Amino acid sequence: MIQTIKLPFYAKLACILVSLISFAYIFCITKDILTPVLLAFLFAVLLLPIFTFLHTKVKFPRHLAAIVCMIIFISFIVGILVFISYQVTYMANDFGTIKKNANSFIIEIHKFIRENFEISIGEQKKYLDSVTKDSVKNGQAKLGSAIISISDVLLDSTIMIIYTFLFLIYKEHFKLFLAKLINKENHSVLKDILSQIKVSINNYIVSLIIEMIVVSILTSLGLWIIGIKYFILLGLITGILNLVPYIGILIAGIITVFASLTGSGETSVILGILIVNVIVQLIDNNILVPLIINSKVEINAFVSIMGIIVGGAAAGISGMFLAIPLLAILKIIFDRIESLEPWGYLMGNHVPRKFTWRVRRRKIEE
Repeated sequence: MIQTIKLPFYAKLACILVSLISFAYIFCITKDILTPVLLAFLFAVLLLPIFTFLHTKVKFPRHLAAIVCMIIFISFIVGILVFISYQVTYMANDFGTIKKNANSFIIEIHKFIRENFEISIGEQKKYLDSVTKDSVKNGQAKLGSAIISISDVLLDSTIMIIYTFLFLIYKEHFKLFLAKLINKENHSVLKDILSQIKVSINNYIVSLIIEMIVVSILTSLGLWIIGIKYFILLGLITGILNLVPYIGILIAGIITVFASLTGSGETSVILGILIVNVIVQLIDNNILVPLIINSKVEINAFVSIMGIIVGGAAAGISGMFLAIPLLAILKIIFDRIESLEPWGYLMGNHVPRKFTWRVRRRKIEE
């Protein structure tokens, strides 16, 4: 018979911290391998309702149901990429106008700097020439690294699709493996954890899609009001890039400013773009995220921001995207294990009641 060893609080705390640090270290040194696996796991959970419907209701064989799910998933991604590339092709026809308006805008900036900072246009051009020479020297190296990065993305995407397919096929196999790891009396807790993880991840990804659609619509509407030509394309790009915390919206803003030069290079138009982006971000951060995202994953803002920063430092953009669902999974596990329940409460988004210390007074013996 296995006896349970009761450890003091400081020993439990040390074991928990060592375990978390060990998992974080393993993830950092194997991030190139684990990142596609974790992304595939999220997409497999998202596709699981479709797979279950095809396999149990329509009576498709397991492999055929998984293939149909992957076709639906790939078709959705390819459809978005085709639409974007179709719109970008039209935008490329306005390259001459973009170049002309960009030159006009640069001249206005030169004049503004000369009038307000008393730096002549010649001195400004000399500085820009020196910066341009340095960038030309590093251009070939940057081009080579960009090509390698694109090839890595394509390879990771292919591997991720294969992993997603395998997760769907071996779903029951993985469940049986987890059941064999723990005692039978804890199988009900394991079943509850797995079901809650599925619900939480599904809610999170669906919420992200809803947020992306709302941000795309609001941005497209704002750009249409100020007269931007390709407002639908730019709104969609903003909604997609908004999925990447912090960095995405900055990249979307730069792309929108660049695309606005197809119409006119006036400063008022660029100022209008910045105002639209700021207003959409205020709506997103103060209404959409608390209402749609935080209510689904039940992770407080402090832990979310820390997780996103740590995820970005560990695995870049993929780590930032994975941070919230991984934290949600950890919270579900912590909430259902008695010794880890305080950590789950710390990560949660609960509104605490007023706390009063209960001190047990000892009787002083004379």
